[in-house]
Amino acid sequence: MATTSPGGLNLSPERTGTNLPPAVLVELALQAGEGKLASNGALVCFTGDRTGRSPNDKFLEDTPGIHGKILWGKVNQPLPPAAFDKALRIATDHLNSVPRNYLFEGYAGGDPKYRLGVRVVTEQAWHSLFASTLFIRQGTKAAGPATGGFRADWTILNAGRRRLTADEAKALGVKGPVLIAQSLERKMVVILGTEYAGEMKKSIFYAMNYDMPEVGVFPMHCSANVARSDPANVALFFGLSGTGKTTLSADPDRALIGDDEHGWSDRGVFNFEGGCYAKCIDLSQEKEPQIWNAIRFGSVLENTTIDPATRVPDYASRKPTENTRVTYPVDFIDGAVIPSMGGHPRNVIFLTADAYGVLPPVSKLSPEQAMYYFLNGYTSKLAGTEAGVTEPQPNFSACFGGVFLPRPPVEYAKMLAAKVKQHGSGVWLLNTGWSGGPYGTGKRFSLEYTRAFVTAILNGSLAKAEFTPDPVFGLPIPRAVPGVPGGVLQPRNTWKDGAAYDAQAKKLAGLFRENDAKFDMPEAVRAAGPKG
Repeated sequence: MATTSPGGLNLSPERTGTNLPPAVLVELALQAGEGKLASNGALVCFTGDRTGRSPNDKFLEDTPGIHGKILWGKVNQPLPPAAFDKALRIATDHLNSVPRNYLFEGYAGGDPKYRLGVRVVTEQAWHSLFASTLFIRQGTKAAGPATGGFRADWTILNAGRRRLTADEAKALGVKGPVLIAQSLERKMVVILGTEYAGEMKKSIFYAMNYDMPEVGVFPMHCSANVARSDPANVALFFGLSGTGKTTLSADPDRALIGDDEHGWSDRGVFNFEGGCYAKCIDLSQEKEPQIWNAIRFGSVLENTTIDPATRVPDYASRKPTENTRVTYPVDFIDGAVIPSMGGHPRNVIFLTADAYGVLPPVSKLSPEQAMYYFLNGYTSKLAGTEAGVTEPQPNFSACFGGVFLPRPPVEYAKMLAAKVKQHGSGVWLLNTGWSGGPYGTGKRFSLEYTRAFVTAILNGSLAKAEFTPDPVFGLPIPRAVPGVPGGVLQPRNTWKDGAAYDAQAKKLAGLFRENDAKFDMPEAVRAAGPKG
């Protein structure tokens, strides 16, 4: 390996810990005061004032080679090449100034045919442990047999402790002390001013969302699992953070493929990652035993309060954030699929946490409805998942992952429609949000009922049910679902005030229509939206 990387970064062996095993990284993190050990063996670290992603501080280098392929705007904010050069120099100078760096070299993509090499340079040992947990480590069963030397397709320089000064931010044309700069041509990510580790993971997901369509792979913000008794029974769960992707895919009766990011190729689905990144707020052994048992030595708890004497985690604590997280290798889930690959999905489930409390709990979608609701990607941003979000906010995020999409959403929607049609996959909309009223008045659907809906979808029984269309949204609602009271199925019936429900439903329907005007979709797809 060369002792320097592009930009003059010094990675000489005497100052760089390269591909260190988890136990060594934990030891070094403790020695440096980066975190503490919890009673369950997990390393507990805090990320400072940024306890969620900073999408408003994310910028993309604008070059002639990629300009025409990008949907520029609030999500994809342009950064001139000269400004990227300056940011790269600031990060490089900072990383060269610290006594020690850590280098991880592994992969994104469980299918060797499509995986990309990822190089991550950090100044904190726990960030390197995070990278080695979330990406695929060389020499593991997940990576498969070695086929020649390692090649880095993407490089992340994480100088998160180095905040931009006001003058530097002004010179770069950015908004403040935090900058996540990404270049699709240089295949580089520069992180400044935030220690939130999720920025590394999501930058590579963004990269895969650009790179994978070039080779015919549909990139997806979803979790995936497969029936232990039937390898053809693969399921996908699309959704934004906090809607249930990790929870619902961690099913003791099914084998986990992955919890957040996948590709769908002509060979089937495959995990982009080597680990899981689960929310911990209100975690319990009773409700989520697989995640609970995965939190042990080698995993990382982020921003989770622990008792100062016993070191027992307090998963109910919302200090300093509700966006408490744990990262652990996929194989910490018993019976997970390693390497993380599966066949073509039999069912595709869209997860939405409806803060208005008016969407049905479960709906079977027609092909046109599937494309409509995928393009709109309605959910609610949940507290803590982004800087400044303190309570659920209604949100439309194209393809259930708009903040991670460099290309126009319609391109991804067309890929979904083609895959679903080719493989005959059933598509469902599952509301994991509120019932009986909006946020603050109603209650969130119980996990028991949500799991019952998922069970009925995956065992094929729900597809045989009788359905009645919702009068406002046109969504087909089943008349009965095993294990769920009939009164839960019709959302209007769960409200004490029917007129209040009608007003909220009309309001949300209007928001859908306002949002769908952004897309150049076929009229049959647009007609599949709300009727009210």
